[in-house]
Amino acid sequence: MARPVVGITTYVVPASFGVWQLDSALVPHDYVLAVERAGGRPLLVPPSPDGVEETLDSLDGLIFSGGSDLDPDLYGQAAHPETKDVVRTRDDAELALLRGALDRDLPVLAICRGSQVLNVALGGDLVQHLPDVVGNGAHKHTPGVFADHEVELEVDSTLGGLLGERAPVKSHHHQGIGRVGVGLRASAHAEDGTVEALEATGRPFVVGVLWHPEAGEDARLFEELVEQARGYRAERV
Repeated sequence: MARPVVGITTYVVPASFGVWQLDSALVPHDYVLAVERAGGRPLLVPPSPDGVEETLDSLDGLIFSGGSDLDPDLYGQAAHPETKDVVRTRDDAELALLRGALDRDLPVLAICRGSQVLNVALGGDLVQHLPDVVGNGAHKHTPGVFADHEVELEVDSTLGGLLGERAPVKSHHHQGIGRVGVGLRASAHAEDGTVEALEATGRPFVVGVLWHPEAGEDARLFEELVEQARGYRAERV
């Protein structure tokens, strides 16, 4: 059987190509490598409000990647002074893509910002600046450097079944999960009480993690996503 195709959402950011400075649809290569190592075929998905169904027709699974803060207007809040680099066009495109994926029960792994997109898509909201709540910047102590810590997982959750009761993770976020969206459950927490993961109840595989598994050595989340994508592909052939 052909490898399942796993989409990875991309950022649109300025990039240099020799003498050229151009806006480009990019994603860190670690995402691509993680999918390939798990046995999937990665396909980069640029943010676009059009062609959602055609895009989803091509995919067996989907990763929502990290990136900038979501527009707080999407969940009914005014912007915090530390909410920055909002790209509303990406927000709208990914919300539409995620809702379409949920309609199809497409396997989804939502990473960092992606988990926030998942929560907002289902009516939840965000903590715009975690240091205001937990009293420190432990989840993003140094810009450009992942924070290493552990999370405690709910043993009866999908993540608990994959990773056990505790797991080391790499984080780089200043925002967090506030009110949990409809049909979601919190399935992992940091020591300071921060919600670190969400799962959609009653769905085959919709998991959001606030950490960055693509930056770590534990491939089990990607392996499970690819296995779920393989099953999805088999059912629709």
